Amino acid sequence: MEPLCLGKKTDRGRSGTDNRLFIEAVLWIARTGSPWRDLPTYFGHWNSVYSRYSDWMKAGVFKR
Repeated sequence: MEPLCLGKKTDRGRSGTDNRLFIEAVLWIARTGSPWRDLPTYFGHWNSVYSRYSDWMKAGVFKR
């Protein structure tokens, strides 16, 4: 999955240093069915995680 992730060292903007944690956050939301605002803080601020999720959805990362 790594080659498909946004935020590689060669990409401009965000770094992909926490892609694994981000994926874990998305899976946590999927498993629990909780709203984004209930995301535990160790995953980062819920709005930042949601914004990144939204960007990945628009880029089709999860479909690929």
